[in-house]
Amino acid sequence: MPLTAPLHGVVPPVCTPLDDRGEVDTASLTRLVGHLVDGGVHGLFALGSTSEVAYLTDAQRATALETVVTAAAGRVPVLAGVIDTTTARVTEHARTAARLGADALVATAPFYTRTHPKETAGHFRRLRDAVDLPLFAYDIPVAVHSKLSTALVRELAEDGTLAGLKDSSGDEGGLRRLIVEFGGREGRAQGPVPHFSVLTGSELTVDAALLAGTDGVVPGIGNVDPAGYVRLYDAARAGDWVLAAREQERLIGLFAMVDAGPEQDMGRSSSALGSFKEALRLLGVIDNGATAFPQIPLSADSVALVAERLRGAGLPPVR
Repeated sequence: MPLTAPLHGVVPPVCTPLDDRGEVDTASLTRLVGHLVDGGVHGLFALGSTSEVAYLTDAQRATALETVVTAAAGRVPVLAGVIDTTTARVTEHARTAARLGADALVATAPFYTRTHPKETAGHFRRLRDAVDLPLFAYDIPVAVHSKLSTALVRELAEDGTLAGLKDSSGDEGGLRRLIVEFGGREGRAQGPVPHFSVLTGSELTVDAALLAGTDGVVPGIGNVDPAGYVRLYDAARAGDWVLAAREQERLIGLFAMVDAGPEQDMGRSSSALGSFKEALRLLGVIDNGATAFPQIPLSADSVALVAERLRGAGLPPVR
């Protein structure tokens, strides 16, 4: 399915199920795509942070993306993360993604080395010139240690480099200023770049972000409850903010599973990604809750807390 302009709705960053050997479990991943599409999502973001992209080999990335594209079967667009440290490496990932049938690309600024905004702009422009697919910027300063400024995003949108932005900066004020820069809640269609898409990656403030004028959400925990985020989005689009807030509050309770793993024992990424995968296993969607090494797996006590959060959100485990 070709991308709508702008991309909108619920676009989950798809988890990558792994088997006992740490390889991509393609059967489970196929079922997960079915779970998401059946839940009504508007797109799929493969190979993002929730996909554990940083832990996967190039061969595993290709296997995961090919599986998602095949399972989606054109029903929704597939965005492929091409996240890596340098322009050359990102470009190679982008060429692979295009060959495997991705509908769009998602890239961060370069990282590891300290990068000037002019270098970041050149990075995105070279990538867009090299691979003729819509390109979305992924603003995640906690991981890449640089923030995409509003001025830079507008510049790259106006010259056609960027088709949209996934904002995972945690800077809600900055996101609101960006929306205003592009015309505000009511003026986006008449703004400087009418077809530019702004998606929030903050799954806890989706109702507020949609009220402010974002086009959609990329929710990690949307893997677990895609239909809940679709209901939230639909309520917001209909102007039913009471229903949207009620759904958002239920999802906040569900999201609390990310702290199931004790902070003194494991990283927050291990806890969050492990909780998503264990939730999907408990719901019968995937076979194994394993995360990529060296992330620490959840204990039985932590999995019990995940199950409790599922029940509290009206999603009883089947395992």
